[in-house]
Amino acid sequence: MNKKLFIKEYAKAVYEGNAAVFAGAGTSVGAGFVDWRTLVEPFANELNLDISKEKDLVRVTQYYVNSKGGRRGNISNKIIDEFSQNGKITDTLELLTRLPISTYWTTNYDQNIEKSLENQNRKADVKKQQEDLAISLRDRDAVVYKMHGDVTLPNKAIITKDDYEMYNETHSLFTTALKGDLVSKTFLFVGFSFEDPNLDDILGKIRVLLEKDNREHYCLLKKVELKDFNNSNEDFKAAKVRQELRIEDLKRYGIETILLDSYDEIPKLLSEIERIYLNKTIFISGSIATYPEHWLEKEVNTFCYNLSKAIVSDGYKVISGFGIGIGSSVINGALDEIFLSKYKHINEHLSLYPFPQIEGGEKSLTERWTENRNVMISNSGICIFMFGNKVKNGKNVIADGMLEEFEIAKELGKIIIPIGNTAEAANEIFRIMKEEKELHSYLEDFWNILEDGKTNDVISKISEIIKQQQ
Repeated sequence: MNKKLFIKEYAKAVYEGNAAVFAGAGTSVGAGFVDWRTLVEPFANELNLDISKEKDLVRVTQYYVNSKGGRRGNISNKIIDEFSQNGKITDTLELLTRLPISTYWTTNYDQNIEKSLENQNRKADVKKQQEDLAISLRDRDAVVYKMHGDVTLPNKAIITKDDYEMYNETHSLFTTALKGDLVSKTFLFVGFSFEDPNLDDILGKIRVLLEKDNREHYCLLKKVELKDFNNSNEDFKAAKVRQELRIEDLKRYGIETILLDSYDEIPKLLSEIERIYLNKTIFISGSIATYPEHWLEKEVNTFCYNLSKAIVSDGYKVISGFGIGIGSSVINGALDEIFLSKYKHINEHLSLYPFPQIEGGEKSLTERWTENRNVMISNSGICIFMFGNKVKNGKNVIADGMLEEFEIAKELGKIIIPIGNTAEAANEIFRIMKEEKELHSYLEDFWNILEDGKTNDVISKISEIIKQQQ
């Protein structure tokens, strides 16, 4: 599948709240944990088997348990030894858990997904065994389904042939839950080889259930290369044919494959998905305490109202810090459109971050304001700057807080739209950006209208800039 199309479609699923992730062993190997072959190798050695020649590793673990009279204590200890340590949080995992995805499935025993979610201040509801599915953690941000078990319960890990064959009996609720998610969500399979017999069984049942109405899912696979086979042309050709056949077969389950030249591409793809997701959230920065001659108070209020209303009407979300003189109008415009056409879904289209005004607590007001600005701008993709003055010691001065927000937005690589004709800080930001206009090519056709255009024209052109960034 074309990478650009994948980025667009999965970003859409993320924004609509329908995205899910299935993390395979590859995500753990990148974090420093062993792969399946390395995990099973000591058991194969004890059975006098050459692990490099074994294709069915599940059967190897079954043979080992058989040789021990059904005891699996050594396997449990091996799982604890290999997966108890703290793994590195990779760029891929950080991005996957930073995106507002609420459903994560994994066959991995380690706890890296949960820890990465915690690093993002997201509360994970972890399902390690069937009993956990009957309980919901309050205020959870994401559910992590450990369908093959967890390092803290090694004796219940799915690892032998018996475990796989009995899975539908012993873990029927997991099977049911995964079926439901595969039907209702768009999955991204990462670090997954599709050699898992259990998943093949579930995908097959979904295909039979839905016939040709499968939901579209995506998987990221690296192209096989000659160097992967010690430059053996014969082995390479055979592997290439198998990969092509496998890709075609995955379409039966509604899974489209995105072929990568290197796994290093995954963070880049996810970063682009995050950028597109964030670009649907617009931060409006501004304040006004005294009104210039060409901007009467009523005109300012009308402009802020209409701009915010237009942004929400186009399906985007507004973030506001409730700036002096403009905050109420921005909120009113957004709320009126939300109640008119967005089914009163306020949280989906409006977020407010009012600035505290009284000293108190562990941090100073200045520190809290900077923290507030960082959060607002981090949660948005596009920042609009307008007006920007305040009264200090009885004098009208430029709003230095807006200039700080501009610097934060620049540092975070956000799309910045300065409305120069609104004067004060916005005009200063406009001047700085125009001097380095080669860095802001997205404004190439809009400099003049942002500098001195009429208000209605400015709003329509801002809408056009925002749409171009989607």
